[in-house]
Amino acid sequence: MKTHELILYRGLRYQQLFEDMESLLTERGPEDRRFSCMNQLIELAVTYGFQGNLYHCFLAFCLANHENAYSTSCEISGPAGGSLDALARHDFQMMKELFDYDIRVLDRESETGIWNLIADYRAAKENSRVFNKRIRDRIVELAISLERAEDVAAFQREITQFYKEFGVGKFGLNKAFRILEKDEQAYIDPITSIEHIRLEDLVGYELQKQKLVENTEAFIEGREANNVLLYGDAGTGKSSSIKAILNQYYDRGLRMIEVYKHQFRALSDILEQVKDRNYKFIIYMDDLSFEEFELEYKYLKAIIEGGLGKKPKNVLIYATSNRRHLIKESFRDKRQLSDDEIHANDTVQEKLSLVARFGQTIYFGAPEPKEFKEIVKVLAARKGILLPEDELLLRANQWELSHGGLSGRTAAQFITHLLMRE
Repeated sequence: MKTHELILYRGLRYQQLFEDMESLLTERGPEDRRFSCMNQLIELAVTYGFQGNLYHCFLAFCLANHENAYSTSCEISGPAGGSLDALARHDFQMMKELFDYDIRVLDRESETGIWNLIADYRAAKENSRVFNKRIRDRIVELAISLERAEDVAAFQREITQFYKEFGVGKFGLNKAFRILEKDEQAYIDPITSIEHIRLEDLVGYELQKQKLVENTEAFIEGREANNVLLYGDAGTGKSSSIKAILNQYYDRGLRMIEVYKHQFRALSDILEQVKDRNYKFIIYMDDLSFEEFELEYKYLKAIIEGGLGKKPKNVLIYATSNRRHLIKESFRDKRQLSDDEIHANDTVQEKLSLVARFGQTIYFGAPEPKEFKEIVKVLAARKGILLPEDELLLRANQWELSHGGLSGRTAAQFITHLLMRE
């Protein structure tokens, strides 16, 4: 069997290791290649949290991570049908043959017993630096299912079901992304470490959180939903609420792409890359604001509403800002006339038109003293701080006076300060 005869599954992320393992199992390659392959399989196990038969986990990962005409079609509708099914079956026949090899036979020549360890690997830690536990476990389960598949038809059913349930490639295996620009092209790059904050972790702001949940629920379910602007005082939980939304709805196909304002020119390219995928994407813009001389907001206006291109139905924009109107205004803008602008009202409307394109605006104001005390008490209880309530609140009041005023962030920093001194 020759891996170069594969039709759809070409150019794998770890193509060289894939070919080297086939060579070892079919041709019994040189000794140094064996140890190199062992090393790479172990490194992948540590990176992705694999366990069990690392060779089978590697093959399952290759299948789960490869975006091609067949896998992306299955992601949207399940079995692709037609000629694609037959072409994929050709590749799966080869893949099944690779799964059927027992890597422990390689120990017979080296007499080291190392391949037996690779075939039954037990991780020192179950954590993955790249995937969350659910995805890691599912890939390990996929490896076992493909190993047990009785024939090519069963093999194909297993991988097709994986695509339909979890998706494929970086969007299937990750929840959050950033934009990288290289050679005037924009690339969507996974973010592998995400703060696992939940909505219930955020104390207070129940009405604000409920509005965000309702809008996101509608979006996830394919109903009409609005772009959202969360604005208000610093440290009130605007960004944390959006991160919590991602964690809450990730299992239902929500993905998030973080974009900074200097990358707004790339937004059209980004939308083209995600519009036909079977996920819901939130374009996340944190701390969004513009000075008078910054014109990037014009790109954002065209993307949200007003450009010739239509924003995909599987994309919304969620932004946070400390400014209600996003763009800095001056008293000069409010004059009826100015030395350099006859139609001054047009200037004001130009700046206000951006925020008008967010159908939902949610205000996060600084908490009242009573609300601040409640946040402190709840956070202290969660962390097991046993100070008398009077002393706790007195110290919290002293802390906020010299550390930024009343906000959820200040309360959290105060609790961290207490824990640090224990």
